[in-house]
Amino acid sequence: MAIRNVRELGDEVLRKKSREVTEMTPRIRELIDDMFETMYERDGVGLAAPQVGILKRIVVIDTEGEPLLLINPRILETRDSQTGSEGCLSVPGKAGTVTRPNYVRAEAYDENLERFEIEGTELLARAICHELDHLEGIMYVDKVEGELYDVTNDEDEDEEDV
Repeated sequence: MAIRNVRELGDEVLRKKSREVTEMTPRIRELIDDMFETMYERDGVGLAAPQVGILKRIVVIDTEGEPLLLINPRILETRDSQTGSEGCLSVPGKAGTVTRPNYVRAEAYDENLERFEIEGTELLARAICHELDHLEGIMYVDKVEGELYDVTNDEDEDEEDV
Protein backbone atom coordinates (compact mmCIF):
# COMPACT_ATOMS: atom_id res chain seq x y z
CA MET A 1 0.00 0.00 0.00
CA ALA A 2 1.10 3.54 -0.67
CA ILE A 3 -0.05 7.09 -0.16
CA ARG A 4 -0.94 8.61 -3.53
CA ASN A 5 -0.79 12.25 -4.52
CA VAL A 6 -4.21 13.89 -4.41
CA ARG A 7 -4.89 15.98 -7.50
CA GLU A 8 -6.06 19.50 -6.78
CA LEU A 9 -8.59 21.85 -8.38
CA GLY A 10 -7.22 22.97 -11.73
CA ASP A 11 -5.85 19.52 -12.64
CA GLU A 12 -7.56 18.47 -15.89
CA VAL A 13 -8.11 14.87 -14.74
CA LEU A 14 -10.64 16.08 -12.15
CA ARG A 15 -12.92 17.35 -14.94
CA LYS A 16 -13.00 14.12 -16.97
CA LYS A 17 -15.54 11.29 -16.82
CA SER A 18 -14.33 8.02 -15.37
CA ARG A 19 -14.55 4.64 -17.09
CA GLU A 20 -16.28 1.57 -15.68
CA VAL A 21 -14.28 -1.20 -14.07
CA THR A 22 -14.88 -4.37 -16.10
CA GLU A 23 -12.57 -6.79 -14.30
CA MET A 24 -10.76 -6.97 -10.99
CA THR A 25 -7.02 -6.99 -11.56
CA PRO A 26 -4.06 -6.85 -9.17
CA ARG A 27 -3.54 -3.22 -10.21
CA ILE A 28 -7.16 -2.34 -9.36
CA ARG A 29 -6.82 -4.07 -5.97
CA GLU A 30 -3.62 -2.10 -5.29
CA LEU A 31 -5.37 1.13 -6.31
CA ILE A 32 -8.24 0.42 -3.88
CA ASP A 33 -5.82 -0.26 -1.01
CA ASP A 34 -3.87 2.90 -1.84
CA MET A 35 -7.08 4.95 -2.00
CA PHE A 36 -8.12 3.87 1.50
CA GLU A 37 -4.63 4.56 2.85
CA THR A 38 -4.54 7.98 1.16
CA MET A 39 -8.02 8.92 2.42
CA TYR A 40 -7.13 8.01 6.00
CA GLU A 41 -3.74 9.75 5.82
CA ARG A 42 -5.41 12.96 4.61
CA ASP A 43 -8.25 12.71 7.20
CA GLY A 44 -10.94 12.56 4.53
CA VAL A 45 -14.24 10.70 4.62
CA GLY A 46 -14.23 9.88 0.92
CA LEU A 47 -11.97 9.66 -2.10
CA ALA A 48 -12.67 8.97 -5.77
CA ALA A 49 -10.14 7.43 -8.16
CA PRO A 50 -9.90 10.59 -10.33
CA GLN A 51 -8.60 12.43 -7.27
CA VAL A 52 -5.50 10.24 -7.43
CA GLY A 53 -5.27 10.59 -11.21
CA ILE A 54 -7.02 7.35 -12.23
CA LEU A 55 -10.13 7.63 -14.41
CA LYS A 56 -11.89 4.55 -13.05
CA ARG A 57 -15.34 4.44 -11.43
CA ILE A 58 -14.05 3.61 -7.93
CA VAL A 59 -14.94 5.37 -4.68
CA VAL A 60 -13.91 4.75 -1.08
CA ILE A 61 -15.86 6.23 1.84
CA ASP A 62 -15.62 5.96 5.62
CA THR A 63 -18.01 8.15 7.60
CA GLU A 64 -18.49 6.00 10.69
CA GLY A 65 -15.47 3.74 11.00
CA GLU A 66 -16.88 1.33 8.43
CA PRO A 67 -14.90 1.46 5.18
CA LEU A 68 -17.03 1.31 2.04
CA LEU A 69 -15.85 0.45 -1.44
CA LEU A 70 -18.12 1.37 -4.35
CA ILE A 71 -17.15 0.19 -7.82
CA ASN A 72 -19.23 1.46 -10.77
CA PRO A 73 -21.68 3.14 -8.36
CA ARG A 74 -24.98 4.60 -9.51
CA ILE A 75 -27.59 6.52 -7.55
CA LEU A 76 -31.01 4.88 -7.69
CA GLU A 77 -33.05 7.17 -5.44
CA THR A 78 -32.73 10.41 -3.48
CA ARG A 79 -35.09 12.11 -1.03
CA ASP A 80 -35.29 15.27 1.01
CA SER A 81 -32.41 17.71 1.26
CA GLN A 82 -29.71 18.96 3.56
CA THR A 83 -27.64 22.10 3.34
CA GLY A 84 -24.28 22.23 5.01
CA SER A 85 -20.59 22.89 4.86
CA GLU A 86 -18.58 20.73 2.51
CA GLY A 87 -14.89 20.41 1.77
CA CYS A 88 -12.79 18.26 -0.52
CA LEU A 89 -9.32 16.77 -0.39
CA SER A 90 -8.80 18.20 -3.89
CA VAL A 91 -9.57 21.73 -2.63
CA PRO A 92 -7.41 21.92 0.51
CA GLY A 93 -8.03 24.64 3.06
CA LYS A 94 -11.40 25.63 1.59
CA ALA A 95 -15.05 24.80 2.25
CA GLY A 96 -18.43 25.96 1.04
CA THR A 97 -22.15 25.54 1.57
CA VAL A 98 -23.74 22.85 -0.60
CA THR A 99 -27.26 21.42 -0.73
CA ARG A 100 -27.42 17.66 -1.27
CA PRO A 101 -30.04 14.94 -0.80
CA ASN A 102 -30.49 13.85 2.80
CA TYR A 103 -31.23 10.26 1.72
CA VAL A 104 -29.52 8.27 -1.03
CA ARG A 105 -29.98 4.73 -2.25
CA ALA A 106 -27.30 3.53 -4.64
CA GLU A 107 -26.07 0.38 -6.29
CA ALA A 108 -22.43 -0.55 -6.69
CA TYR A 109 -20.12 -3.53 -6.97
CA ASP A 110 -17.76 -4.84 -4.31
CA GLU A 111 -14.16 -6.09 -4.63
CA ASN A 112 -15.51 -9.34 -6.13
CA LEU A 113 -17.58 -7.36 -8.65
CA GLU A 114 -20.78 -8.52 -6.98
CA ARG A 115 -23.67 -6.05 -7.05
CA PHE A 116 -25.08 -4.62 -3.81
CA GLU A 117 -27.23 -1.70 -2.72
CA ILE A 118 -26.45 0.84 -0.05
CA GLU A 119 -28.63 3.40 1.69
CA GLY A 120 -27.35 6.44 3.49
CA THR A 121 -28.59 9.56 5.21
CA GLU A 122 -26.96 12.80 6.32
CA LEU A 123 -23.13 12.62 6.05
CA LEU A 124 -23.10 9.28 4.22
CA ALA A 125 -25.65 10.56 1.68
CA ARG A 126 -23.54 13.72 1.22
CA ALA A 127 -20.36 11.67 0.78
CA ILE A 128 -21.93 9.31 -1.77
CA CYS A 129 -23.21 12.23 -3.86
CA HIS A 130 -19.94 14.15 -3.58
CA GLU A 131 -17.77 11.19 -4.60
CA LEU A 132 -20.06 10.09 -7.44
CA ASP A 133 -19.88 13.65 -8.79
CA HIS A 134 -16.09 13.21 -9.03
CA LEU A 135 -16.65 10.24 -11.34
CA GLU A 136 -18.53 12.56 -13.71
CA GLY A 137 -15.90 15.31 -13.59
CA ILE A 138 -18.02 17.49 -11.30
CA MET A 139 -16.47 19.24 -8.30
CA TYR A 140 -18.33 20.45 -5.23
CA VAL A 141 -17.16 23.99 -6.00
CA ASP A 142 -19.56 23.87 -8.97
CA LYS A 143 -22.44 23.54 -6.51
CA VAL A 144 -21.35 25.92 -3.75
CA GLU A 145 -23.97 28.42 -2.66
CA GLY A 146 -22.11 31.67 -2.17
CA GLU A 147 -18.34 31.82 -1.83
CA LEU A 148 -15.74 29.34 -0.71
CA TYR A 149 -14.18 30.21 2.62
CA ASP A 150 -10.91 29.40 4.30
CA VAL A 151 -10.79 26.58 6.81
CA THR A 152 -8.22 26.57 9.59
CA ASN A 153 -7.07 23.49 11.49
CA ASP A 154 -9.31 24.43 14.44
CA GLU A 155 -12.33 24.50 12.16
CA ASP A 156 -11.39 21.24 10.43
CA GLU A 157 -13.23 19.29 13.10
CA ASP A 158 -16.47 20.90 11.93
CA GLU A 159 -15.80 20.56 8.21
CA GLU A 160 -16.03 17.29 6.34
CA ASP A 161 -13.55 16.73 3.54
CA VAL A 162 -15.59 14.40 1.43
